[in-house]
Amino acid sequence: MKIDMRNWLQRFLSWREKNVKEKRFILVLSFLVGVFTALAALLLKVLIHWIQEFLTDNFNATEANYLYLVYPVVGIFLTGLFVRYVVKDDISHGVTKILYAISRRQSRIKRHNTWSSIIASSITIGFGGSVGAEAPIVLTGSAIGSNLGSLFKMERRTLMLLVGCGAAGAVAGIFKAPIAGLVFTLEVLMIDLTMTSLLPLLISSVTAATLSYLATGQEAMFQFHLDEPFELGRIPYVIALGVFCGLVSLYFTRAMNRLEGVFGRLNTPYKKLVLGGVLLSVLIFLFPPLYGEGYDTIELLLNGTRNEDWDTVMNNSLFYGHSNLLLVYLMLIIVFKVFASSATNGGGGCGGIFAPSLYLGCIAGFVFSHFSNEFDVTAYLPEKNFALMGMAGVMSGVMHAPLTGVFLIAELTGGYDLFLPLMIVSVSAYLTIIVFEPHSIYSMRLAKKGELLTHHKDKAVLTLMKVENVVETDFIAVRPEMELADMVKVIAQSRRNIFPVTDEEGKLLGIVLLDDIRNIMFRQELYHRFTVNRFMTSPPARLYNTDNMEQVMRTFDDTKAWNLPVVDQEGHYLGFVSKSKIFNAYRAVLVHFSDE
Repeated sequence: MKIDMRNWLQRFLSWREKNVKEKRFILVLSFLVGVFTALAALLLKVLIHWIQEFLTDNFNATEANYLYLVYPVVGIFLTGLFVRYVVKDDISHGVTKILYAISRRQSRIKRHNTWSSIIASSITIGFGGSVGAEAPIVLTGSAIGSNLGSLFKMERRTLMLLVGCGAAGAVAGIFKAPIAGLVFTLEVLMIDLTMTSLLPLLISSVTAATLSYLATGQEAMFQFHLDEPFELGRIPYVIALGVFCGLVSLYFTRAMNRLEGVFGRLNTPYKKLVLGGVLLSVLIFLFPPLYGEGYDTIELLLNGTRNEDWDTVMNNSLFYGHSNLLLVYLMLIIVFKVFASSATNGGGGCGGIFAPSLYLGCIAGFVFSHFSNEFDVTAYLPEKNFALMGMAGVMSGVMHAPLTGVFLIAELTGGYDLFLPLMIVSVSAYLTIIVFEPHSIYSMRLAKKGELLTHHKDKAVLTLMKVENVVETDFIAVRPEMELADMVKVIAQSRRNIFPVTDEEGKLLGIVLLDDIRNIMFRQELYHRFTVNRFMTSPPARLYNTDNMEQVMRTFDDTKAWNLPVVDQEGHYLGFVSKSKIFNAYRAVLVHFSDE
């Protein structure tokens, strides 16, 4: 059967090369990516809501429910078992994995990512994990694009585009937001916008969003009715909200990294499960709105108009009936949401930070405006409008993507009448966090390692290059005890004018330059008096096989050298890298990825 499938695929590829131009075939693939990612997004939504309804349908709103202590632990435990024994691979940090695949894995994403994140995140979130389903579905969509392109033997540049199509389709499908899907791919995944890439990205986004509309109706994901039109006199307060959202984003980003470090230091999955499970279940018991994605809370704050509506956010909790503590309750949720999300993923669950950032932003905007109105600090600020703007602000800050924040919130809620304040809040939040954190929560890990592909052309090309691809190994190594007579014989056999000096274990001790011994190499009376140890020198610097190309070029610039030796972490000699080899490789990569 496999042989027949291979033959069929090979015949199809041959037919396609003869009859369908590559540009048109890419459009067909982008359409298929949009279809498959929309179906994946719908499946994930159905699974999550079915599990949540099944588990919490009989909860009493007027009292604490102790099953909140049990469900999240069961969810992350089951997810951990699934990941360890079925998937047998790390599937967390979905968007970071996409960025890594683009920069270091030639845009190839493992096949299991087309389904593993759907199952793992539906279990995690359905049982109450305090994370979002969007990052897992974005990884799923990108994996669909990557594997579909690999199936039809598309080149590396096209694979990168199809990965972007998958991400755009996933965001468009799960949020019913085609423009946000396109902008997300450009801002977060940093796929360059060209005429070649624009149409496939649009096709995937529109296809996924259309199927989502057909399956779930034409209503926006969150119902929002504008009761109070925006007034220009509120612009100073909108800017202040943006700064507040930027600070909330900074807190979320840094706290998330610190907490991930705590879980990373635990050496067994069961220790992580115990710490994550206990922390998560206690937080959800005290603050039930932390259960799951939190979209019910967002709906409540966007549609409520009076205290009686907003007080229902405290249902199922120990705070029930204490309406005077609403602001305190919501501010505590802002503080502890990052702990709940980190505990979910750190304990073994699977989820993303899309939903947590939307959730935090909605609460931050509501708290900002409600506090102002409660204590008559400023003119009246409509809570639902500011809750909506807060969603855009925190998302823009956490993801370093102001355009994504603007378009996503506008499409999620139909709040196009607030487009101007959405833009002001998003830009203000982004400018606030960029002062403290130059990279988003997705990209900071890769940026520290020099593995992040950016819109900066030189850096992007260097990121796509690898040290092992430019190492030259046709240099003859010599030993320090070798006499000048033997050294002359080696020189006669070599086409190089540099000779690495190594010990018996192959560790680099130094180098011999032909220019340094040219004046003595024909003096036969010195042949048995001088050894290599006498005239070898230290190289200007050593390159390591783990260095990224940006570090390599920085070393060349610092030393002004033309050739530098490469060693591994133990100091074993591997070869040399020359500037000319780097420049040739650079030109090849640049031509390959240049716009058509």
